[in-house]
Amino acid sequence: MYALVDGNNFYVSCERVFRPSLNGRPVVVLSNNDGCAIARSNEAKALGIRMGAPWFQIRHMEETHGLVALSANFTLYGDMSDRMMSLAAGLGPTQEIYSIDESFVSLQGVRGDLTRRGRVIRERILQWVGIPCGVGIGQTKTLAKLANHIAKTAERKPGSYPAELAQVCNLTTLPAQDLDDVLAATPVEDVWGVGRRIAAQLHEGDVHTVLDLARLDPATVRRRWSVVLERTVRELQGMPCIALDDAPAPKKEIACTRAFGTAITDLPPMVEAVSEFASRAAEKLRKQGSLASQLLVLCHTSPFRPGPRFNKSVVVPLRRPTADTAKLVWAAAAGMRRMYEPGYKMAKAGVMLLDLVPASVQQAELDLEDEDHRDRSRLMEAIDALNTRYGKGTVHSAATGGGSKAPREWGMKQERRTPHYTTRWEDVPVARA
Repeated sequence: MYALVDGNNFYVSCERVFRPSLNGRPVVVLSNNDGCAIARSNEAKALGIRMGAPWFQIRHMEETHGLVALSANFTLYGDMSDRMMSLAAGLGPTQEIYSIDESFVSLQGVRGDLTRRGRVIRERILQWVGIPCGVGIGQTKTLAKLANHIAKTAERKPGSYPAELAQVCNLTTLPAQDLDDVLAATPVEDVWGVGRRIAAQLHEGDVHTVLDLARLDPATVRRRWSVVLERTVRELQGMPCIALDDAPAPKKEIACTRAFGTAITDLPPMVEAVSEFASRAAEKLRKQGSLASQLLVLCHTSPFRPGPRFNKSVVVPLRRPTADTAKLVWAAAAGMRRMYEPGYKMAKAGVMLLDLVPASVQQAELDLEDEDHRDRSRLMEAIDALNTRYGKGTVHSAATGGGSKAPREWGMKQERRTPHYTTRWEDVPVARA
């Protein structure tokens, strides 16, 4: 038995917690550099605004429909996610945080009315954090994901499903005929793991609903499509095939890439940018207990702007696998200096750490060159602790420029970003009598 807790329109909901005046209004949250919509309120969806819609195409709705657009505030969203997930964990003994707004919870061994338990947790999250969410319960992770979709759809579109399935949907309590009716009312493309291409192929094979898919023979599905879709069918039939991943495996690559707010033509700001990206990647590397053996640096011009095109990358091998920020920053800067060419308007750059190995792996050889091999892991731990406590960029490499709190030429354009209400003292809301 599994439950899936999913925040409704999560980024928009986080903004509404601190700006109740946004309730009932069409709201979108924009991507980095205010490029396109990455989150939409139900009111914005009703206006026909698609996920990923470019801002310049929907900007006119500010005047015609009262649309509110906000720049992404990922610091706020991350902190609100932590608060929501800590409460969602109360559903069961183990939890897998699947994304910033979703988590699976195992209900193994949990007794009592699970539907009521789901409603209690949902109400607690809404009251204590302010985030509305849906809860889906099923025998497998795929069924729990489907139940969550039904719970949110029944709330957003009354009449699409029975009213008792709104907000919290427990498929395990439905009589067999009622369950078949619900599955028959759900399009096959709403199943977790069924993409657009597979959905088109299923429609060609006269498989249009979730019930149609669940009634297929798994062996036939494997022969005709893939073992992945076979696993999905078995999960829909109530056979658990996807285990709870409460300890995600370390990433094999770590990347940090950003588009610039304005085009960059000079080398110094490009070096600052990749130095900052290398610093952030190094923090993620240490967090998962790994070392990098190679570092890739990339940059390119915009494919949408007129002018000469540039798109290059270079891999910088490291003498020893490392998670030392200074060494990774040096490698990133060296790679940028090597491939930089004047005369181009750079739109994006990034750093990717490759050939990751566990930090427990040690490599040693004779010191044939004059290189500093001192163990600086404790220094890195201290830097990470300070940045965690006082904010990113509190302690930073001089190569990154003025730090994350100072405006930089290559910084992202976030003209509509709201304050960091929960992570910065000067932004904490103050209630006055």
